[in-house]
Amino acid sequence: MQCKIYRQRIQGKNQLLNLLLMAERWVPSLSFFLVMVVLHSADASIPAMFILGTQQLIIIRADFPFNGIDFPSSQPTGRFSNGFNTVDFLANLTGFQISPPPFLSLVNSQSSMNKQFLKGVSFASGGSGLLDTTGQSLGVIPLGKQIQQFATVQSNLTAAIGSDETEKLLSKSLFLISTGGNDILGHFPFNGGLTKEEFIKNLSDAYDNHLKARFFLLSILMITGVPPIGCCPLSRLADINDHCHKEMNEYARDFQTILSALLQKLSSEYGGMKYSLGNAYEMTMNVIDDPPAFNLKDVKSACCGGGRLNALLPCLKPLATVCSNRDDYLFWDLVHPTQHVSKLAAQTLYSGPPRLVSPINFSQLVEDN
Repeated sequence: MQCKIYRQRIQGKNQLLNLLLMAERWVPSLSFFLVMVVLHSADASIPAMFILGTQQLIIIRADFPFNGIDFPSSQPTGRFSNGFNTVDFLANLTGFQISPPPFLSLVNSQSSMNKQFLKGVSFASGGSGLLDTTGQSLGVIPLGKQIQQFATVQSNLTAAIGSDETEKLLSKSLFLISTGGNDILGHFPFNGGLTKEEFIKNLSDAYDNHLKARFFLLSILMITGVPPIGCCPLSRLADINDHCHKEMNEYARDFQTILSALLQKLSSEYGGMKYSLGNAYEMTMNVIDDPPAFNLKDVKSACCGGGRLNALLPCLKPLATVCSNRDDYLFWDLVHPTQHVSKLAAQTLYSGPPRLVSPINFSQLVEDN
C-alpha cells in the first residue's frame, strides 16, 4: 500500500508515522504472543525457559488504564490487554509458575543473576525483529543482539556449574522465539525498493543464521509465526471499506511457509533440534472468517480506543472509550487481542492439530522432552 493512501486515510503523514512507531513495538498476534513465558515448571524435566524475539512487556509497559480493567485487581499490570494474556494462560496449561525476568534487570546483581539463569530469563525486546534495522530508531534490541546476551548467560552458567552441566541444562530447556511481525510491519509503506520475494528471503536468511547458534540446535524450540497483521484495526484504516490489508497479509502468510520449510531443513540437518511451530496466521484467520464459532461478534474494530474502528487513538484514559462487552471482540486495542481471544490462542498452541501447530503441538513438545 502506497504512503499516499495512508496519508489520505489518517489525516497526514506525521500522524501515520506516529501510529506506525507505536505499532512497531508489538508483534501483532492473537496470542501475542508468547513471549514473556513463565518459568520453574512443575515438570522437573524442563529446568528453564529462555525467551527471545519481540516482547512489548519488556520495553513498553501498559501501565495505564484501561488496560487491566478485567484483571482481578482491575488495575493496569503491564499487559496490553483487558485482563490476562496468552502467556498467562499458557503458564497455567504447562505448569509454569513464575515469569522469567528481563536479562537487563539482572546484570547489576551478580548473586541473583546466576541463580535466576538456572531457571531462565527473557531477552525479548518490544519492537525488535529479525533484521538489525527493524525498530532501530526506537533503541530496541534485535534478535542478533539478544543471542549475544544469551552467550553471556551461557558463559556465566559454565563458570558456575561447568560446561557439561550447562550443556545438559540447555538441552532440556525451552527456547521460545516470536519474531518477524515487526520486520514486515516496518516494511510498509516504504519497501526500500525490495520485492516481496527479496524481502522474505532476507528474513529467512536472517532466521537461518540465528537458529544455527549451537544452543538452539541442541535445545527445544517453541516458535510462532506471524499473524495476518493486515487485519488488525490499525492496518484496516488504510482501506476505505475497512478491509484487511491484503499485501501485508501475503507477506505474513509467505513468511509462515518459508519458516516452516527452514525448520524442517534444520531439523533434518541437526538431529538434536526439537521444535514446534505455531501457525499464527491460520489461527487468526479462522477467527476472522467465522466469528460466531469463537463466540465473537466484532473482529474488525478495537474494544478500547477512539475514532474510526476505535483505532485512531490508543487505549489510553481519558482519550479512549472502552466497550462493555469485551468478550465479543477479537481486538482489545488497535493491535492486541482481548483476554478471551488470548485464552483461545493459548489453548490452540498447547493442544492444537498439526494444521495449526506442527509437527507437534506445545504440549507434545514438552512431554517428549
